[in-house]
Amino acid sequence: MMGAKLLLLLVASSLCLSAAIATQQTCPADLDSKCGDAASGDWEGEFFPGIPKIKYEGPSSKNPLAYKWYNAEEVILGKKMKDWMRFSVAFWHTFRGTGGDPFGAPTKSWPWEDGTNSLDMAKRRMRAHFEFMEKLGVDRWCFHDRDIAPDGKTLTETNKNLDEIVELAKKLQEETNIKPLWGTAQLFMHPRYMHGAATSPEVKVYAYGAAQVKKALEVTHYLGGENYVFWGGREGYQTLLNTDMKRELDHLASFLQAAVDYKKKIGFNGTLLIEPKPQEPTKHQYDWDVATTFSFLQKYGLTGEFKINVECNHATLSGHSCHHELETARINGLLGNIDANTGDPQIGWDTDQFLTDISEATLVMSSVVKNGGLAPGGFNFDAKLLVPADIVFFFVRRESTDVEDMFLAHISGMDTLARGLRNVVKLIEDGSLDELVRKRYQSFDSEIGALIEAGKGDFETLEKKVLEWGEPIVPSGKQELAEILFQAAL
Repeated sequence: MMGAKLLLLLVASSLCLSAAIATQQTCPADLDSKCGDAASGDWEGEFFPGIPKIKYEGPSSKNPLAYKWYNAEEVILGKKMKDWMRFSVAFWHTFRGTGGDPFGAPTKSWPWEDGTNSLDMAKRRMRAHFEFMEKLGVDRWCFHDRDIAPDGKTLTETNKNLDEIVELAKKLQEETNIKPLWGTAQLFMHPRYMHGAATSPEVKVYAYGAAQVKKALEVTHYLGGENYVFWGGREGYQTLLNTDMKRELDHLASFLQAAVDYKKKIGFNGTLLIEPKPQEPTKHQYDWDVATTFSFLQKYGLTGEFKINVECNHATLSGHSCHHELETARINGLLGNIDANTGDPQIGWDTDQFLTDISEATLVMSSVVKNGGLAPGGFNFDAKLLVPADIVFFFVRRESTDVEDMFLAHISGMDTLARGLRNVVKLIEDGSLDELVRKRYQSFDSEIGALIEAGKGDFETLEKKVLEWGEPIVPSGKQELAEILFQAAL
């Protein structure tokens, strides 16, 4: 009976998806078609014909192109759901993927792509990006400088290319009321950065990286970005045999301090974020995890200038859960943004998959709620269907090649986190798990416990108490009960 119901549900979902995309007309990726103009790069009509604006239809909906749990305007725990989430689309994963990997050629070029990295193509891609966000109902985006605009032969030419694309993005933002959650500089793809940027042993590379970040900060500020991210994918080492670690860390700190100084000089009030990752592409990355990054910021006097952008897949690569990294950042006042993704437990790579695990999403949202939200940060979907052409050591889903898959993936990720938020409400309203935690530490609510927590519990006093009390009776941790209470909310 259950099998028959499941079959009917699958058939219904398939029919809904078929109906939603049946009318979709995709244009061929050639400039001779009526969809594009070779001279202007214009695109006639929609980029996503047949895909409607995604709406909330509730948990009973069988329409895959609808939200089941994410209801943007619904108020939960005193805030609209959209204000808890502050969702953002990552330009690079969503629009720069080709499906290529070290073992196979690219599997996809979106219908609007012409096979070039020209300015005209960059403009067309940007227009597609904004149409995608409008239909998805997301009002924030994130970008690397080199993903939205092509490199030129010189820094001057490259900056000119970027300026041209940024002007288009500015115009599209004004038309749609969509703005960047954050911007960043791509300091890992070009061969000049093979030893790193801020930690390169070559001073000319360090200077080039600084010039690139300077421009990226200006652009992010001009577009109204709320944050700026530093991801040092190559800020680390392959072997210590040829590395002066102290000198490289000192250089990295000087680089970040210079970014702080320039941010203030240009009047950019956004938050500067560091995104930890243990390794890949380097063997060892200096901002290994949240705790390592916090220690680095403390040592160099930068704690008041930076917060942390926690990426869930990076957390697991460093041997932690995403929940652990979020809590480490939160309790130290550093939680600024979340890259919402996950990895595959069978793969040791940074696969950047969309988060679809309800349990993990509930833990993630519990940290967000305890943090009072993420603003001015948010959730960026640093997740992909395909392998980006510029990061070929990642493996994931090169088989998902339909345009509508872009929507399905984001809908799934957004619904998962929204469901996690709803589960957190259940846990708060029930109160049993919070009460279990409170009782576990209730001995510290005593007079001697208060002394310890005030930093006044000296060893002599504590020794006298031990002699008075005798051998402690240690209660059960009730881990199984905690798991039952948590699972009941799912």
